[in-house]
Amino acid sequence: MDRAFIVSILIITIRAGTSLLYATLGEIFTERVGILNLGVEGIMIMGAATAFSAAYYTNNPWIGLFVAIIVGCFLGLIHAFLTVTLRADQVVSGLAMTIFGTGLASFMGQRMGPGGTTMIGLQGPSFKRFPFPLLNQLPILGPSFFNQDILVYILYLLIPILWFFLYKTRPGLKLRAVGENPRASDSMGIDVAKSRYLYTIFGAILISIAGSHLSLGYLQGWAENITGGRGWIAIAMVIFATWNPLRAVLGALLFGGINAIQFRMQAAGTTIPASFLNMMPYIFTILILVIITWWEAFRKRIGAPAALGLPYVREEKD
Repeated sequence: MDRAFIVSILIITIRAGTSLLYATLGEIFTERVGILNLGVEGIMIMGAATAFSAAYYTNNPWIGLFVAIIVGCFLGLIHAFLTVTLRADQVVSGLAMTIFGTGLASFMGQRMGPGGTTMIGLQGPSFKRFPFPLLNQLPILGPSFFNQDILVYILYLLIPILWFFLYKTRPGLKLRAVGENPRASDSMGIDVAKSRYLYTIFGAILISIAGSHLSLGYLQGWAENITGGRGWIAIAMVIFATWNPLRAVLGALLFGGINAIQFRMQAAGTTIPASFLNMMPYIFTILILVIITWWEAFRKRIGAPAALGLPYVREEKD
Protein backbone atom coordinates (compact mmCIF):
# COMPACT_ATOMS: atom_id res chain seq x y z
CA MET A 1 0.00 0.00 0.00
CA ASP A 2 1.33 3.44 -0.88
CA ARG A 3 1.38 6.39 1.48
CA ALA A 4 -1.55 8.18 -0.18
CA PHE A 5 -3.79 5.15 0.28
CA ILE A 6 -2.88 4.80 3.97
CA VAL A 7 -3.50 8.51 4.55
CA SER A 8 -6.90 8.34 2.84
CA ILE A 9 -7.93 5.36 5.00
CA LEU A 10 -6.81 7.13 8.19
CA ILE A 11 -8.63 10.34 7.26
CA ILE A 12 -11.93 8.51 6.75
CA THR A 13 -11.32 6.43 9.88
CA ILE A 14 -11.00 9.53 12.06
CA ARG A 15 -13.90 11.37 10.46
CA ALA A 16 -16.20 8.35 10.67
CA GLY A 17 -15.19 7.62 14.25
CA THR A 18 -15.56 11.18 15.55
CA SER A 19 -19.35 11.25 15.84
CA LEU A 20 -19.34 7.77 17.38
CA LEU A 21 -16.73 8.81 19.94
CA TYR A 22 -18.63 11.96 20.97
CA ALA A 23 -21.75 9.83 21.52
CA THR A 24 -19.82 7.13 23.38
CA LEU A 25 -18.23 9.68 25.73
CA GLY A 26 -21.64 11.18 26.43
CA GLU A 27 -23.11 7.79 27.23
CA ILE A 28 -20.14 6.88 29.44
CA PHE A 29 -20.72 9.91 31.66
CA THR A 30 -24.46 9.27 31.77
CA GLU A 31 -24.04 5.63 32.75
CA ARG A 32 -21.20 6.37 35.18
CA VAL A 33 -23.67 8.34 37.28
CA GLY A 34 -26.13 5.43 37.22
CA ILE A 35 -28.53 6.51 34.45
CA LEU A 36 -29.04 4.28 31.44
CA ASN A 37 -29.90 6.26 28.32
CA LEU A 38 -31.11 4.18 25.37
CA GLY A 39 -32.18 7.36 23.60
CA VAL A 40 -28.73 7.94 22.06
CA GLU A 41 -29.97 7.30 18.53
CA GLY A 42 -32.87 9.73 18.93
CA ILE A 43 -30.74 12.47 20.48
CA MET A 44 -28.04 12.06 17.82
CA ILE A 45 -30.44 12.36 14.91
CA MET A 46 -32.18 15.35 16.49
CA GLY A 47 -28.79 17.01 16.93
CA ALA A 48 -28.01 16.33 13.27
CA ALA A 49 -31.37 17.63 12.02
CA THR A 50 -31.48 20.81 14.09
CA ALA A 51 -27.80 21.61 13.52
CA PHE A 52 -28.13 21.30 9.76
CA SER A 53 -31.39 23.24 9.48
CA ALA A 54 -30.09 26.06 11.70
CA ALA A 55 -26.80 26.23 9.81
CA TYR A 56 -28.57 26.13 6.44
CA TYR A 57 -30.86 29.08 7.18
CA THR A 58 -28.25 31.19 8.99
CA ASN A 59 -25.34 30.17 6.73
CA ASN A 60 -23.28 29.63 9.88
CA PRO A 61 -22.24 26.16 11.11
CA TRP A 62 -21.40 27.54 14.56
CA ILE A 63 -25.03 28.57 15.05
CA GLY A 64 -26.01 25.06 13.96
CA LEU A 65 -23.68 23.59 16.59
CA PHE A 66 -25.07 25.93 19.25
CA VAL A 67 -28.64 24.89 18.41
CA ALA A 68 -27.63 21.22 18.62
CA ILE A 69 -26.17 21.85 22.09
CA ILE A 70 -29.44 23.47 23.23
CA VAL A 71 -31.46 20.57 21.81
CA GLY A 72 -29.20 18.05 23.56
CA CYS A 73 -29.57 19.95 26.84
CA PHE A 74 -33.36 19.95 26.49
CA LEU A 75 -33.61 16.24 25.65
CA GLY A 76 -31.20 15.34 28.45
CA LEU A 77 -33.30 17.38 30.86
CA ILE A 78 -36.42 15.47 29.80
CA HIS A 79 -34.72 12.11 30.33
CA ALA A 80 -33.35 13.21 33.70
CA PHE A 81 -36.76 14.50 34.83
CA LEU A 82 -38.45 11.23 33.87
CA THR A 83 -35.84 8.92 35.38
CA VAL A 84 -34.61 10.90 38.40
CA THR A 85 -37.60 12.94 39.55
CA LEU A 86 -40.46 10.72 38.39
CA ARG A 87 -38.35 7.53 38.70
CA ALA A 88 -39.70 6.20 35.42
CA ASP A 89 -38.22 3.04 33.93
CA GLN A 90 -34.93 4.13 32.34
CA VAL A 91 -35.18 1.64 29.46
CA VAL A 92 -38.69 2.78 28.55
CA SER A 93 -37.73 6.45 28.80
CA GLY A 94 -34.69 5.96 26.57
CA LEU A 95 -36.58 3.98 23.96
CA ALA A 96 -39.31 6.62 23.92
CA MET A 97 -36.61 9.25 23.35
CA THR A 98 -35.28 7.29 20.38
CA ILE A 99 -38.75 6.82 18.85
CA PHE A 100 -39.59 10.49 19.39
CA GLY A 101 -36.26 11.76 18.07
CA THR A 102 -36.15 9.64 14.92
CA GLY A 103 -39.77 10.42 14.10
CA LEU A 104 -39.43 14.17 14.62
CA ALA A 105 -36.12 14.32 12.72
CA SER A 106 -37.71 12.47 9.79
CA PHE A 107 -40.60 14.95 9.81
CA MET A 108 -38.17 17.88 9.91
CA GLY A 109 -36.17 16.40 7.06
CA GLN A 110 -39.28 16.30 4.89
CA ARG A 111 -40.59 19.77 5.80
CA MET A 112 -37.68 22.05 6.78
CA GLY A 113 -36.31 22.65 3.29
CA PRO A 114 -36.95 25.87 1.29
CA GLY A 115 -40.68 26.50 0.96
CA GLY A 116 -41.57 23.54 3.16
CA THR A 117 -39.82 21.03 0.89
CA THR A 118 -37.47 18.21 1.84
CA MET A 119 -33.97 18.79 3.22
CA ILE A 120 -32.72 15.55 1.67
CA GLY A 121 -29.86 16.24 -0.70
CA LEU A 122 -29.39 19.85 0.40
CA GLN A 123 -25.85 21.08 0.95
CA GLY A 124 -25.32 23.77 3.56
CA PRO A 125 -22.43 25.41 5.41
CA SER A 126 -20.16 22.99 7.19
CA PHE A 127 -17.00 22.74 9.25
CA LYS A 128 -14.24 22.47 6.68
CA ARG A 129 -11.03 20.58 7.19
CA PHE A 130 -7.93 22.68 7.70
CA PRO A 131 -4.30 21.74 8.42
CA PHE A 132 -3.07 22.23 11.97
CA PRO A 133 0.18 24.26 11.84
CA LEU A 134 3.43 22.29 12.21
CA LEU A 135 1.78 19.01 13.26
CA ASN A 136 0.31 18.51 9.80
CA GLN A 137 3.89 18.20 8.51
CA LEU A 138 4.44 14.89 10.31
CA PRO A 139 4.79 11.96 7.88
CA ILE A 140 1.52 10.02 7.42
CA LEU A 141 0.13 11.05 10.84
CA GLY A 142 0.24 14.75 9.97
CA PRO A 143 -2.10 14.78 6.96
CA SER A 144 -4.26 12.08 8.59
CA PHE A 145 -4.77 13.35 12.14
CA PHE A 146 -4.04 17.05 11.71
CA ASN A 147 -5.96 17.90 8.57
CA GLN A 148 -9.42 17.63 10.05
CA ASP A 149 -12.34 19.89 11.01
CA ILE A 150 -12.60 21.86 14.25
CA LEU A 151 -14.86 19.31 15.99
CA VAL A 152 -12.15 16.67 15.57
CA TYR A 153 -9.52 18.95 17.09
CA ILE A 154 -11.85 19.73 20.01
CA LEU A 155 -12.26 15.98 20.53
CA TYR A 156 -8.48 15.54 20.73
CA LEU A 157 -8.50 17.86 23.75
CA LEU A 158 -11.75 16.57 25.21
CA ILE A 159 -10.67 12.93 25.55
CA PRO A 160 -7.78 13.47 28.01
CA ILE A 161 -9.69 16.19 29.85
CA LEU A 162 -12.67 13.90 30.45
CA TRP A 163 -10.42 11.02 31.49
CA PHE A 164 -8.52 13.22 33.92
CA PHE A 165 -11.78 14.62 35.32
CA LEU A 166 -13.28 11.17 35.80
CA TYR A 167 -10.30 9.50 37.46
CA LYS A 168 -8.09 12.24 38.91
CA THR A 169 -10.43 14.85 40.41
CA ARG A 170 -12.74 14.97 43.42
CA PRO A 171 -15.87 15.78 41.34
CA GLY A 172 -15.03 12.76 39.16
CA LEU A 173 -14.73 10.58 42.25
CA LYS A 174 -18.13 11.80 43.43
CA LEU A 175 -19.60 11.07 40.00
CA ARG A 176 -18.37 7.47 40.08
CA ALA A 177 -19.48 7.08 43.69
CA VAL A 178 -23.05 8.05 42.78
CA GLY A 179 -23.06 5.43 40.04
CA GLU A 180 -21.68 2.75 42.35
CA ASN A 181 -23.56 3.40 45.57
CA PRO A 182 -25.97 6.34 45.60
CA ARG A 183 -27.10 5.66 49.17
CA ALA A 184 -23.58 5.81 50.56
CA SER A 185 -22.92 8.90 48.44
CA ASP A 186 -26.01 10.56 49.85
CA SER A 187 -24.88 9.78 53.39
CA MET A 188 -21.59 11.52 52.60
CA GLY A 189 -23.39 14.70 51.59
CA ILE A 190 -23.39 14.25 47.81
CA ASP A 191 -26.60 15.41 46.12
CA VAL A 192 -27.46 12.30 44.10
CA ALA A 193 -30.36 13.83 42.19
CA LYS A 194 -28.35 16.92 41.25
CA SER A 195 -25.42 14.80 40.06
CA ARG A 196 -27.67 12.59 37.95
CA TYR A 197 -29.38 15.58 36.40
CA LEU A 198 -26.08 17.29 35.64
CA TYR A 199 -24.31 14.39 33.97
CA THR A 200 -27.38 13.12 32.13
CA ILE A 201 -27.71 16.56 30.55
CA PHE A 202 -23.96 16.78 29.90
CA GLY A 203 -24.00 13.35 28.26
CA ALA A 204 -26.96 14.30 26.05
CA ILE A 205 -25.12 17.45 24.93
CA LEU A 206 -22.13 15.37 23.78
CA ILE A 207 -24.50 12.96 22.02
CA SER A 208 -26.21 15.84 20.23
CA ILE A 209 -22.82 17.24 19.20
CA ALA A 210 -22.10 13.81 17.74
CA GLY A 211 -25.17 14.18 15.55
CA SER A 212 -24.19 17.70 14.51
CA HIS A 213 -20.81 16.42 13.34
CA LEU A 214 -22.56 14.02 10.99
CA SER A 215 -24.49 16.76 9.20
CA LEU A 216 -21.95 19.59 9.52
CA GLY A 217 -18.61 17.78 9.36
CA TYR A 218 -18.69 14.22 8.09
CA LEU A 219 -21.50 14.05 5.52
CA GLN A 220 -21.91 17.85 5.22
CA GLY A 221 -25.58 17.59 4.35
CA TRP A 222 -28.83 15.96 5.32
CA ALA A 223 -29.91 12.41 4.51
CA GLU A 224 -32.79 10.28 5.74
CA ASN A 225 -31.72 8.18 8.74
CA ILE A 226 -28.41 10.01 8.78
CA THR A 227 -27.21 8.34 11.99
CA GLY A 228 -27.56 4.85 10.50
CA GLY A 229 -27.70 3.10 13.88
CA ARG A 230 -24.60 4.81 15.27
CA GLY A 231 -26.45 5.57 18.48
CA TRP A 232 -26.90 1.88 19.20
CA ILE A 233 -23.28 1.21 18.33
CA ALA A 234 -22.25 3.93 20.81
CA ILE A 235 -24.14 2.10 23.56
CA ALA A 236 -22.28 -1.10 22.64
CA MET A 237 -18.98 0.81 22.56
CA VAL A 238 -19.51 1.86 26.18
CA ILE A 239 -19.38 -1.79 27.18
CA PHE A 240 -16.42 -2.41 24.87
CA ALA A 241 -14.61 0.52 26.52
CA THR A 242 -15.58 -0.72 30.02
CA TRP A 243 -16.83 2.79 30.80
CA ASN A 244 -13.35 4.29 30.24
CA PRO A 245 -12.99 7.34 27.92
CA LEU A 246 -9.51 6.31 26.72
CA ARG A 247 -10.60 2.81 25.75
CA ALA A 248 -13.52 4.32 23.86
CA VAL A 249 -11.00 5.80 21.43
CA LEU A 250 -9.97 2.32 20.32
CA GLY A 251 -13.58 1.30 19.71
CA ALA A 252 -14.26 4.41 17.64
CA LEU A 253 -11.12 3.89 15.56
CA LEU A 254 -12.02 0.25 14.93
CA PHE A 255 -15.50 1.22 13.75
CA GLY A 256 -14.16 4.10 11.67
CA GLY A 257 -11.46 1.88 10.16
CA ILE A 258 -13.92 -0.80 9.08
CA ASN A 259 -16.13 1.96 7.71
CA ALA A 260 -13.23 3.39 5.70
CA ILE A 261 -12.23 0.00 4.32
CA GLN A 262 -15.73 -0.82 3.11
CA PHE A 263 -15.94 2.59 1.39
CA ARG A 264 -12.64 1.93 -0.38
CA MET A 265 -13.73 -1.56 -1.39
CA GLN A 266 -16.92 -0.17 -2.92
CA ALA A 267 -14.96 2.53 -4.75
CA ALA A 268 -12.60 -0.10 -6.12
CA GLY A 269 -15.54 -1.91 -7.71
CA THR A 270 -15.28 -5.15 -5.72
CA THR A 271 -17.66 -7.98 -6.60
CA ILE A 272 -18.82 -8.24 -2.97
CA PRO A 273 -22.42 -6.91 -2.75
CA ALA A 274 -22.60 -3.30 -1.51
CA SER A 275 -25.27 -4.24 1.05
CA PHE A 276 -22.87 -6.72 2.65
CA LEU A 277 -20.07 -4.14 2.72
CA ASN A 278 -22.43 -1.69 4.44
CA MET A 279 -23.06 -4.33 7.09
CA MET A 280 -19.36 -4.79 7.85
CA PRO A 281 -18.95 -2.09 10.53
CA TYR A 282 -21.99 -3.37 12.42
CA ILE A 283 -21.04 -7.04 12.12
CA PHE A 284 -17.55 -6.20 13.34
CA THR A 285 -18.98 -4.23 16.27
CA ILE A 286 -21.17 -7.15 17.32
CA LEU A 287 -18.26 -9.61 17.12
CA ILE A 288 -15.97 -7.36 19.15
CA LEU A 289 -18.71 -6.78 21.72
CA VAL A 290 -19.34 -10.52 22.10
CA ILE A 291 -15.64 -11.26 22.49
CA ILE A 292 -14.92 -8.48 24.98
CA THR A 293 -18.05 -9.24 27.03
CA TRP A 294 -17.13 -12.92 27.27
CA TRP A 295 -13.54 -12.10 28.12
CA GLU A 296 -14.44 -9.55 30.78
CA ALA A 297 -17.13 -11.82 32.22
CA PHE A 298 -14.55 -14.57 32.43
CA ARG A 299 -12.24 -12.26 34.32
CA LYS A 300 -15.17 -10.86 36.34
CA ARG A 301 -14.05 -7.32 35.60
CA ILE A 302 -16.72 -5.91 33.34
CA GLY A 303 -16.69 -2.68 35.35
CA ALA A 304 -20.34 -1.61 34.97
CA PRO A 305 -21.51 0.89 37.62
CA ALA A 306 -23.29 -1.11 40.32
CA ALA A 307 -26.31 1.22 40.43
CA LEU A 308 -26.71 1.52 36.65
CA GLY A 309 -30.38 1.62 35.71
CA LEU A 310 -31.59 1.64 39.31
CA PRO A 311 -33.68 4.58 40.59
CA TYR A 312 -32.65 6.07 43.90
CA VAL A 313 -35.24 6.85 46.55
CA ARG A 314 -33.92 8.85 49.46
CA GLU A 315 -35.08 7.59 52.83
CA GLU A 316 -36.83 10.25 54.85
CA LYS A 317 -35.72 10.70 58.45
CA ASP A 318 -38.33 10.84 61.19
